[in-house]
Amino acid sequence: MTRPPGRPPSHRPGRPARPASLESFDALGRHVRAEAQERARDRAERERLERERLQREHERLREANLFRDAIGDVVPLRPTGRIDPHRRELPATAVQREIDERAALAASLSDEIGIEQHLETDDALSYRRASLGPDVVRRLRRGEWTVRGQIDLHGLRVDEAREALAAFLDEALRREWRCVRVIHGKGLGSIGREPVLKAKVPRWLVQRREVLAFCQARPNDGGAGAVIVLLQ
Repeated sequence: MTRPPGRPPSHRPGRPARPASLESFDALGRHVRAEAQERARDRAERERLERERLQREHERLREANLFRDAIGDVVPLRPTGRIDPHRRELPATAVQREIDERAALAASLSDEIGIEQHLETDDALSYRRASLGPDVVRRLRRGEWTVRGQIDLHGLRVDEAREALAAFLDEALRREWRCVRVIHGKGLGSIGREPVLKAKVPRWLVQRREVLAFCQARPNDGGAGAVIVLLQ
């Protein structure tokens, strides 16, 4: 049978049309696999969340059972109709402890103690414990101990300087510093140009048990505006 000219060939009924190329099969396969993988990941995530929820619920029930076992058979109190007064919550700050510590530091270092009898009357007044020999001060003045830390008390009021020095000495002990420098200044910026801290720092140092000796710093370490302190 001859097909009329110009008429396209027709497909037989019931037979699907053939794809244009094999690439369409590959693309379709990749799409199907991607969707399957996405569904599998979603299912795995839902199962994981459900397991975690069940585990939390199990822990809650277990703790509730432990609590009931611990308290045993108890009977709730009958309501009395009484209203408990509201208690004001105190701030969770250690304000009182800080106040007590500052008071203890202030009380531990007196400004009135006389130390003249403990100072050596040389060009640079120095101090050493009675149990130490005079060579300790000479070695300290020569710089045989390395200065490990320092504190500058410039610009502080007397009370502030006292507390700062005490805290610094405590820190030096914790860090096991053997030799430190305390800068008290020469008093040139004080009222009347009086070296207030320069007179008070030696009094405070003498009262600290960990202070073994001190002397005026060498010129390149602060000179008359600082002291070098030897700690136990």
